[in-house]
Amino acid sequence: MRKSACCAAILLSAVFAAGLSGCANGGKERTKYTLSASYDCDSQTLTAEMTADVIPSFETDTLEFQLWANAYREGAKYRPVSELFSDSAYYDGESFGAIAVKSVEGAQSFEIAGEDENILAVKFASPLAAGAHAAVTVNFEVRLAKVNHRLGVTESGVNLSGFYPVLCATEQGAFKECVYSSNGDPFVSEIADYDVTLTVPEKYELITGFPAQESETDGKRTYHVRAEGVRDIAFVLGEGYQCAAGEEGGVPVSYYYKTDSDPQLALDAACRSLAFYGEKFGTYEYPAYTVVETGFVYGGMEFPALSMIATDLTAVETPVVVAHETAHQWWYSMVGSNQYDCAWQDEGLAEFSCALFLDKYPEYGMTYRDFVTQSERAYRAFYSVTSQLDGEADTTMNRALVAYSGEYEYRNIAYDKGVILFDRVLGVTGEKKFMRALKNYHGDFSGKIATYDDLVGSFEGAGANVRALFASFVEGKCVI
Repeated sequence: MRKSACCAAILLSAVFAAGLSGCANGGKERTKYTLSASYDCDSQTLTAEMTADVIPSFETDTLEFQLWANAYREGAKYRPVSELFSDSAYYDGESFGAIAVKSVEGAQSFEIAGEDENILAVKFASPLAAGAHAAVTVNFEVRLAKVNHRLGVTESGVNLSGFYPVLCATEQGAFKECVYSSNGDPFVSEIADYDVTLTVPEKYELITGFPAQESETDGKRTYHVRAEGVRDIAFVLGEGYQCAAGEEGGVPVSYYYKTDSDPQLALDAACRSLAFYGEKFGTYEYPAYTVVETGFVYGGMEFPALSMIATDLTAVETPVVVAHETAHQWWYSMVGSNQYDCAWQDEGLAEFSCALFLDKYPEYGMTYRDFVTQSERAYRAFYSVTSQLDGEADTTMNRALVAYSGEYEYRNIAYDKGVILFDRVLGVTGEKKFMRALKNYHGDFSGKIATYDDLVGSFEGAGANVRALFASFVEGKCVI
């Protein structure tokens, strides 16, 4: 996320000819989600059934699924939007949503658990062996809030992400439970396969990054979408969208928009950044790439093969946001990380990648050095203000999203200090070793969740002794 011809025909023909090419994961079997949902626009409700075929990596008698949609409910401890952004997010006044699990089949029992009713715990009569398949079917209903956010009825359409129960990632032989946070993106997910059937009123067009087969009957449209080897899947439902279409290296690129007076600007930024990162970091592994202008309180949000950008971006902001979200196709979608506890590893690297991209295209108004200097100024101002107000500033970088005092601290640590860190690493390693390290990082950890040690090890494998430099930043010991 960054804080602050017929398009469909071109996309489908190209994608179906190429087939799906999800991320590799070393031949390991993946969780498979088969999801059927229907959206009613009058009640702003999704009614759904999902079967998850899960292969736990450790013995357990309980499967745990994240319930991201419950963060939108009234009384949630961790709200999806902070007070600072509430007025712009909740455009029609206070609004709430929630997920209600109606039944779970294939297990002994279930309960809504977690620190903030954020976990669906599915219990079995006897333990599941590591590597054994377990299929559970969950019937649930999601009521959407009226909010310009990842999930909700926005001012321009309907954003659908995190609306279904998703299996918690595994960490040290246990499921990792993450609460929602208005700071950053709390999602830590293993890659999986998705087979989604979504029925909506016929007025809506479905926008996603993967091929969609469409049929119409009785005043409704039904879309069938398959995506293999992805960290999650998201959709936008909208009316009156136009599409600018392009192609980069054989990959169809689409930009869907409503109000943008210069759609070519966003499309070109998407095509150019896709090509740039592919050359620098490694092959883009999805069959197509889609950017969509939608109601969103921040600058943009990434999902595999799909990036949302806010409707209110200026011409100066648009290429920067698009380039940042496109970088997340490498650093989040393909190479995962624990962005709940180590947000800089995801956001800092995406932001730094954007700086590299902008240096090649000065027409967007900012060079690499301009970008780094801007991050340094912002970070130093944050450090000065925080030190004066609190007596000291916590500049450690590995901490939970909810441990940040707010967006200001989060932004300066995860983004700005992250940019400065990678700039210093580049200065020590030189461009050749630096780029070799990131190519190795992408090649070795695509389809996986990379740790901090995995990232540092990629630089060491490229012949760069920078572990102490990383540690000085991450532990908050360096002076900038």
